[in-house]
Amino acid sequence: MDRAAEQIDRPVILDNTVLTNLALIERADLVKHLWPTTACTTPPVLGEFRSGAVSGLVPADAWADLTVITLTEEETALAASFSTRLGRGERSCLAAAVCRHGLLATDDLDARRIARQRKVPLTGTIGILILCVRGGYLSREEANGLLAEMIALGYYSPFDSLDRLTDAS
Repeated sequence: MDRAAEQIDRPVILDNTVLTNLALIERADLVKHLWPTTACTTPPVLGEFRSGAVSGLVPADAWADLTVITLTEEETALAASFSTRLGRGERSCLAAAVCRHGLLATDDLDARRIARQRKVPLTGTIGILILCVRGGYLSREEANGLLAEMIALGYYSPFDSLDRLTDAS
């Protein structure tokens, strides 16, 4: 997760799990604070998010100003080569992160495994909360409150508190 803070000059490519988790608690501002000019997503992810918004599951305007990158031919071919166990959105984000030497923000375990194999730096919903605490944007108590709110909304977290994680440097 510390590597995430070092990636400010590179694209930070967010998948739908992260977009949805933060939208549900109305905190898209966390990403915008951490990566104001480099946070982005892909068209398939935006499509997934919009489907959730149409269904009323997430606020439609949460990511209205998030940059959407167009995949290159190389990225499109790489995305097609990844396992179909990954959704289109995860495959597109992973391919863009590989080709653009970016940071991948995902909570999807399969996507994280492939990213590690390809040496792609990673973060996820919990990592974003931790970076916000370490950067002084959120207090530990605020971050724990947001985590509890996400868990109450159905987010699976391996941690019920960020205390141990925010103590580590």
